Amino acid sequence: MTETKWARTYDVIVIGFGAAGATASRFAADKGAKVLLLDAAPEGHEGGNTRYAGQVVLTGHDRAKTKAYFKALFNNIQIEDDMLDTYVDGINQIPEYMHDYLDVDEPSSYNKTHRDPGWQDFAHGLSPEYPEFNGSDAIDLTTVHDGFFDATLWKNLRKHVTDRSDKIDVWLESPALHLIQDPETKTITGVTVKRNGQDVNIAARNGVVMTMGGFENNNADIQNFIGVPKLKVIGTLYNKGDGIRMAQAVGASFWHMHSYEGYGFDTGFTFENPAEERGKFILGAWPEMSHGSIFIAADDGSRYVREDEDGRHGHAYEHGQWHNPTVYAHPHLIFDQAQYDVIKNQGQLPYTDFFKLVVKGNTLAELADKIQADPTVLTQTVATFNRSAKAGRDDQLGRHGDTMRALDDGPYYAVELATAMLNTQGGAKRNARAEVLNADGQPIPHLYSAGEFGGINANQYNGGGNLAECLIFGKIAGENAASRKQSVAGVTDSNASTETDADTSASIHEDEADDLGGNDLADDAKNFTVGDDQYLGSANNGIGGKIVVRVTYTDQRIKNIEVLQESESEDVGRKAVEELPREMVAQNSADVDAVSGASSSSRAIKTAVKDALSKAK
Repeated sequence: MTETKWARTYDVIVIGFGAAGATASRFAADKGAKVLLLDAAPEGHEGGNTRYAGQVVLTGHDRAKTKAYFKALFNNIQIEDDMLDTYVDGINQIPEYMHDYLDVDEPSSYNKTHRDPGWQDFAHGLSPEYPEFNGSDAIDLTTVHDGFFDATLWKNLRKHVTDRSDKIDVWLESPALHLIQDPETKTITGVTVKRNGQDVNIAARNGVVMTMGGFENNNADIQNFIGVPKLKVIGTLYNKGDGIRMAQAVGASFWHMHSYEGYGFDTGFTFENPAEERGKFILGAWPEMSHGSIFIAADDGSRYVREDEDGRHGHAYEHGQWHNPTVYAHPHLIFDQAQYDVIKNQGQLPYTDFFKLVVKGNTLAELADKIQADPTVLTQTVATFNRSAKAGRDDQLGRHGDTMRALDDGPYYAVELATAMLNTQGGAKRNARAEVLNADGQPIPHLYSAGEFGGINANQYNGGGNLAECLIFGKIAGENAASRKQSVAGVTDSNASTETDADTSASIHEDEADDLGGNDLADDAKNFTVGDDQYLGSANNGIGGKIVVRVTYTDQRIKNIEVLQESESEDVGRKAVEELPREMVAQNSADVDAVSGASSSSRAIKTAVKDALSKAK
């Protein structure tokens, strides 16, 4: 057997820098471990789905009721009792968890804290998401402050990692390739990592924690495990299912591979726009998509979902349970001229590119040809829909009659939709100690997991449950991985932070790229130059963390604004980065309207510009 050449040795290696990975790393470090935290994403794009999530954490206020509620959610999906108990106990301790471990003096509770109207509208459908279930009156949501969709929980967790830089090394753009396993004992001894273009072996004395998220961005896995043609991801672009293959290679058992969560308008849709890598996350209702002379058609032109249904994380009601609706390859919104005019007259749309995607047909047959539907089926669908609208009753799917208006005689329009995906739940099965189990149900030595990679949630889902799981099992995994184990053959017991093979090119030297940085203007001055009448400003309240701007200001006017550093989201966040500086120059003011859907990014840009202007004045 060839002896493994180790480039470096740590006590614990954590793979994936989202909520679960950040949590596992800080708790392992607090147990005295030297930790390596890996992520495939570049700086400013780490954070997994947590970065894009609503920042709400599912909470319970009565243990027995909370457990009953989850049993109703799982609805006969078997979960080991000790695993469920661990999850339920953690959920009932979330406010204390935030106070004790996240430095939040007064965590905000939906049921116990006054909220602004926007928050109320969002949270009302999640707290609880299934009010008809036994135990639902004990269900609540908790956040670190009175806000949502602003990455605040993620930035809190990230800071707890960077505050422990003496114990936690962070390597970004460093994907894990495979787990290293002792062939005799089956113990996981380390990880092979792609680092600075090299494949290097990093040893873990006490444990490896997999917090790599799901397989949302791997369409082959989507088809193989979920059994649908495609789903449009609206979260991170870096969950590519690498953990599935790594865990398969070491004999892990798997669970919940079919389960996934969605979000969007009309049960769980976004728009199929090839120009977008990530689907647009459309929060809340858009009545014009489900009220009037408009419906959703499957590939052949037939209706298959109730358009006005208040979908529950992409689930629709079906014979006593809530399931993900059937996913078709190219569903479409179908509407007439009257509905087109209603939408056109809205002004600011929740999706600004809507009319760029519209396809027009003067007849239903012409429209069917353009969207690859069956003209006979589409014509019959419209006739049936019109009869239901006139009768004021939808016997086919149960849509409220007062939301239906008969389609006119044309022209007709269509916009292609995509079923939106937040995250998958499937992955390696874990136990209550966060140990990854093999095919015989036994722990694989030194291997742990947390978060959406092998999540406990299956079947019906309540919002905030995944973030709760990240916090609960991230702590368990980190602490158990950090516990000292018996010496592992081939893994040195020398100093974890400096041990390398001197005779191999695999040795790694830390550089500034490993430093996640902070909001320090002195650092900005080193990294960016200024000329006459130019001033640097920075802010740390964006979705992606730090934003640095250079403002040219002279004769009491803003002449130019350059965004020098940012890691905002690829869609609306980037739009704010492009549009706001132009508007500020035009208005000679940092106090301009935020870009719709990008409030956090807009706020951060304005803060950074004001910081620069304060130096000018």
